[in-house]
Amino acid sequence: SIRSGITVQPVDALFSATSAVCVTGLLTVDTADTFTPVGQVVMAVLIQIGGLGITSIGMGLALAAGRRISLRERTLIREAMNVSSLEGMVRLVRAIIKLTLAFELAGVIPIFAVFAQDYPPLKALGLSVFHSISSFNNAGIDILGGGRSLAPYRDNVLLNLSTCFLIISGGIGFLVMVDVVKCRFRFRKFTLHSKVVVTTTAFLLAAGTLLLKFTDPLSWLTAFFLSVSARTAGFATLDLGTLSNAGLFTILILMFIGASPGSTGGGIKTTTFFVLLSGIYSAATNHSERAFHNAIPKDAFRKASVISMLAVFLVMTASYLMLIFDPQLSLRDVLFEMISAFSTSGLSTGITPQLSAQSRILSIIMMYIGRL
Repeated sequence: SIRSGITVQPVDALFSATSAVCVTGLLTVDTADTFTPVGQVVMAVLIQIGGLGITSIGMGLALAAGRRISLRERTLIREAMNVSSLEGMVRLVRAIIKLTLAFELAGVIPIFAVFAQDYPPLKALGLSVFHSISSFNNAGIDILGGGRSLAPYRDNVLLNLSTCFLIISGGIGFLVMVDVVKCRFRFRKFTLHSKVVVTTTAFLLAAGTLLLKFTDPLSWLTAFFLSVSARTAGFATLDLGTLSNAGLFTILILMFIGASPGSTGGGIKTTTFFVLLSGIYSAATNHSERAFHNAIPKDAFRKASVISMLAVFLVMTASYLMLIFDPQLSLRDVLFEMISAFSTSGLSTGITPQLSAQSRILSIIMMYIGRL
């Protein structure tokens, strides 16, 4: 799958495969410039499998073959999707697959309208399908070439908003999407989980946009796009290395929090962040933990704290090791890189292709742990 005249080391092939399956977006070689169309199709398939999840894909294939789903397989789906009950697992998987195809097909239409202005129809269609899959699954991998991500389309409103719509849809979680459709977009009828995810996501997107606009001379469209993409998507419309330290710190926080449970994104998750804030507020005010007139389970704060501390420990340890492997890199860039790998965000200040073999393997491990 490698273009003629180009040499790719095994570690770089592994890096690309891991980044696709873990829907991260960090790359040591450019996908379009390095891989043939066959290789790009392989990347798209890996992204789709990684975004939906191995268990969902497996059950989907079993259903398509007309095979009966065992209790063990239903239990696997329940664990993978973070669902408390075994009831309706088959219906849930069918709904997930249908929603995924619907969103990705819907995304192809406006994206094709943009790419068709710059590429022949067949090429534009291929770019549109790949970009829609990569966006919905929060992978952040493109096949435009040149390693520029979406920089050439920084001011294209249609492509930016279409990409943001797909990223947000894939990042809120399949359970929330099913609940929103079932409740016909009426917020009051949402489950507690959906209410927490929707409100926390909206808050983070708005706060991220305002902070990025305040710290750097960006347009509102660019600030909003970066705020959305930082939520584990990985697309960029400008060189992040040009941002101020305050702007990078804003993106770093958004990456660490990430998307929502049962979604195509990573990070510690919006619900974990919400429960942490609720627990801190409860301790400070001596009130019981509540959200939208519902009590939050007593052990939720403990679990959220454990997840967050484990994440911090992993990122700190990996950053320390990378600074040993590549001492020429700055602490800022290394910390950003490791949080991006762990949260499967895929944003980078541009140091990924410069990493040593040891640091590349370290990034592969962090992407894998982050996705699990």
